[in-house]
Amino acid sequence: MTLSEAIILGSIQGITEFLPISSSGHLVIAQSLLGLKLPGNIIEVVTHLGTLFSVIIVFRKDIMQLLCDLNNPLTKKYILFLFIGTIPALIIGLSTKSIILLFFESIKMVSFSLIFTGLILYLSKKRNRKKSLISYKNSLLIGISQALAIMPGISRSGITISTAILLGMNAKEAARFSFLLAIPAISGAGLITAIDMINQPVQISYQIMFAALLSSFVVGYVSLKWFLGILENGKLHFFGFYCISIGLIILIAI
Repeated sequence: MTLSEAIILGSIQGITEFLPISSSGHLVIAQSLLGLKLPGNIIEVVTHLGTLFSVIIVFRKDIMQLLCDLNNPLTKKYILFLFIGTIPALIIGLSTKSIILLFFESIKMVSFSLIFTGLILYLSKKRNRKKSLISYKNSLLIGISQALAIMPGISRSGITISTAILLGMNAKEAARFSFLLAIPAISGAGLITAIDMINQPVQISYQIMFAALLSSFVVGYVSLKWFLGILENGKLHFFGFYCISIGLIILIAI
C-alpha cells in the first residue's frame, strides 16, 4: 500500500463515517473501483481510531459534562440510555460476524443497502409532530437501528439520527445521542477487528498507518462539524437522494 492510497482510504473513512452515506459501503466501492488492496485489517483499525478521536474532540464538552456530573440522576439515566442503545449492535455484531463479513464482498448488497439508507433519510423529512425526548424505549429503538448499520452500505449516523427524528426528537438532540453512541460502537468495532488480527503479520509501515490515521481524523473532524450545521438547517433528507443515486448507479454498472 502506498502513502497516497492510505490517505485516500483515511479521507474516505473520515468523510463517510459521520456523513449519513455509509463509510463501510463507500470503502467497499472504493476498493472495487480503484483496485485498492488492504493488507489485512490494520488500515480499518487505524482509520476507525482516527474518526474515534475526531468525534471525541467535537463532543469533548458533552463527554466532560457526563464524566464530571456522574452523581446527577439525569446523567446516570443518560449514560444508561447510551448503554441500552449499544446492546443491540453488540449482540448482532458478535453473533453474526462471519455472515456480515460475506456482505463486505458483495458490491450488489452494498448498492441495495445504500438505496435503503437513502429511503430512510428521505423519510426523516416527515418528522413526528409529537415531540419526544430520549427514553428507554427510544434508546432501544435507536440501538436496534444502529445494529442494522453493521451491514455495509447502511449508514450508522444516517439511520440512528433518522430514527430519533421519526420518534419525535429534535435534530440537535438526535445528533448528540447518535454521535455519543458512536464512541462505544466505533471503539467496539475497532477492538474486535484488532483482536481478529493479533496473529496476522503487519505488512505496512508506521508511516503509512500514521497517514491513514491523520487523514481520517482531520477529514472526520471537518465532516462532522459541517454535518452538524446541515442538521440544524433540517437538510438531512438531501443525503437520501445521494445514497439512492449512488446505489442505482452501482447496480446499473455491475
